[in-house]
Amino acid sequence: MEALKISTCFPPFHFNLKTPRFSRIISEKKPNFSFSPSHQQPHKSRFNLFTINIFNSTNEPQQFLPNDEQEISTKNEKNQEKEKFDWYTQWYPIMPLSELDKRRPHGKKVMGIDLVVWWDKNLEEWRVMDDACSHRLAPLSQGRIDQWGRLQCVYHGWCFGGFGDCKFIPQAPRDKPHVHTSKRACIAVYPSFVQNDILWFWPNTDPLYKDIHLSKTPPYITLLDDLTSYAKTTLVRDIPYGYEFLIENLMDPSHVHYAHHGIMKIGKIEVPNSVKGDREGGKPLDISLAKLDINGFIAKQGHDEHKFIAPCVYYGPFGVQSYLDNYESKEESSSNDTNRIFLVFICVPVSPGNCRLMMTSFRNFAGWEYKLFPPWKFHLDNNLIIDSDLYLLHLQEHKLREKGPQNWQKVCYVPTKADALVVGFRRWLTRYGGAQVDWGTKFTGDLQPTPAREQLLDRYWTHTINCSSCSRAYKSLNVLEIIMQIISVASIGIAAAAKESVMSIAARYSLVFLALLCFMASRWLSKFIYKSFHFHDYDHAFC
Repeated sequence: MEALKISTCFPPFHFNLKTPRFSRIISEKKPNFSFSPSHQQPHKSRFNLFTINIFNSTNEPQQFLPNDEQEISTKNEKNQEKEKFDWYTQWYPIMPLSELDKRRPHGKKVMGIDLVVWWDKNLEEWRVMDDACSHRLAPLSQGRIDQWGRLQCVYHGWCFGGFGDCKFIPQAPRDKPHVHTSKRACIAVYPSFVQNDILWFWPNTDPLYKDIHLSKTPPYITLLDDLTSYAKTTLVRDIPYGYEFLIENLMDPSHVHYAHHGIMKIGKIEVPNSVKGDREGGKPLDISLAKLDINGFIAKQGHDEHKFIAPCVYYGPFGVQSYLDNYESKEESSSNDTNRIFLVFICVPVSPGNCRLMMTSFRNFAGWEYKLFPPWKFHLDNNLIIDSDLYLLHLQEHKLREKGPQNWQKVCYVPTKADALVVGFRRWLTRYGGAQVDWGTKFTGDLQPTPAREQLLDRYWTHTINCSSCSRAYKSLNVLEIIMQIISVASIGIAAAAKESVMSIAARYSLVFLALLCFMASRWLSKFIYKSFHFHDYDHAFC
């Protein structure tokens, strides 16, 4: 495996993290979910798992998960009650390296922290710093990288190095004292880590965490580094609803038949004539929680596993059976399992009511499509799927905020095993995470009012402008639209100005036909660009 880079506010160095090629697909320092005692903290409140007695009424179902899960819950309850998930001692992904331009700084928000990400050509690595100039707090992400490889603030020209130290203040006298050497001129630098071609950062600048990579690394996803066996495509999109609801939605296989009806091709189950089924083909699912602790949980669905590694990584079987856990023995299973499709989700908390999704889809068949077509072609389908339930999830979050996130188990009725994953996540979140993301003192937790539908479902600022493939396609298609309009106008002009002796009637009609054709194509292309890269509504009543 290639050498991984670690960057902190201290001098850089390089090291090799050796991982067997057919190791566990997702793992940290240890492959299990055991929690280091050094991170354990007393939990101020007690919370009983709602595997049973979800409702007080005797007329309602009292359980929907198997008895073995009750045994797991009871066995570890005393130890787990004392643990509390620390949201600020975790690795968080910022962006895939493929979407970061080394020529400019990038502004990103993660866990409510405004970050500037930039490539330090002197250190030859990505740096993650506070996005605020020490002078008068202007955002450094709006600046530039100068000819010396320094990060320059465009407000007054202050320049900074990769360790956060101020290198140059144009307004300061050239003779002593050198005010740029003051600690007050420095910028806070966060530890950062490149793994699976994704840039991660540790949201704490305390010197205690300068060597955090030695004891804890981001979840390593072996499959993301396999460039030969599988075809893959990655999508990154900012979403205007909370991190909790993004993970809930991804963990809910039952909603796909309904929320994405007409978009995703899903096989139907035959329903007996005695039962009045529906056109969408929803069906019972047998999902059960197998293990849950402070680091996440594992759930079983037949022979497959769903895994949530707190706080950001989730994967499971989608459509075709999951192949993640068979990766080590793929040669043995290749005869029985030919076509495989599966997804890896990385969910990033941004701020209350906002999150970021990094989704990578894999398949071991029809790989020629990913080679023949550019990524933006697949992003169109992915964005349509995201948009089809985005509005209702945004409203759903506001409704739960009114009731209180800690009351989720009281206001939501989840009597079937199909909801086991969602219940498992809410159980983990309530028991260990305080029922919601800990935003510290940055936010009150209140949500912004719901904007207009077109603004809420906007794709341009949430994806297009940040995606290298879609932004190129967007610019190219706009140029093509203008060229068609020019051809249309020019054809009409030539046909009208040309003398009869110079141009035949047939040629004149051909130019008029070309003008009409180009005009119609430009109008169609304009609508295509708008629906693909700006806004595409989805009306469930007629889908």
